[in-house]
Amino acid sequence: MIRCIAIDDEPLALKQIAEYVKKTPFLELKGEFGSAIHAMDFIQDEEVDLMFVDINMPDLSGMDFVKSLNNPPRIIFTTAYSEYALEGFRVDAIDYLLKPIGYSDFLKGANKAKEWFDLQSRDTTKIDSNEKFLFIKSGHKIIRINLSDIKYVEGMREYVRIHLVNQKPIMSLVSMKKMEENLSSDNFMRVHRSYIVNLDKITTVERNRIIFDEKVYIPVSEQYKPKFQEYLDKNFLL
Repeated sequence: MIRCIAIDDEPLALKQIAEYVKKTPFLELKGEFGSAIHAMDFIQDEEVDLMFVDINMPDLSGMDFVKSLNNPPRIIFTTAYSEYALEGFRVDAIDYLLKPIGYSDFLKGANKAKEWFDLQSRDTTKIDSNEKFLFIKSGHKIIRINLSDIKYVEGMREYVRIHLVNQKPIMSLVSMKKMEENLSSDNFMRVHRSYIVNLDKITTVERNRIIFDEKVYIPVSEQYKPKFQEYLDKNFLL
């Protein structure tokens, strides 16, 4: 299932998109929002794969909202204004639906998204790993990475960036899900939709943030907070 949210300041348009999502078998509606500002906190804490976003909204436009996100879900824009189409595709939108939107047009856009996600699920990037190291493809190279050198893994759409101790980060075309499956749960934990951390490298936790140094603050989202808190409690010295 593709996890979706709908964002539109027009109640009737929002209701229509929500109903379209609910009647599409491979889509799952996770939330409906009357403004981009209300949606912002939700997508930071919850797993969202796809957003249906109106562009012309007060306070914060859909376009500015998408541009403000470091690692946004995939986007399908919904709008009454065709002049935004080029800019929409510049931010890598999957589709651009013009209002009024019939279900057939909606379904075409949803199928485009499904094709993209199906392609990602057939992730052919090979990871060979054991308890001490893994081999991962980066560009045309196959690189050995010692697990003890990994500080954290950052998800960046279809890529990940592996941050290492005293080394430059390594980029690889691989999903966060596949990285999570290949990293030992004894040493690594996913704490956010965009972050997996090496538990052995954590030195400070403050206000639901993991601090690696003065420049790196990893948020712990509500979705993953109970498991992380359980880890802290288990290792807490009273």
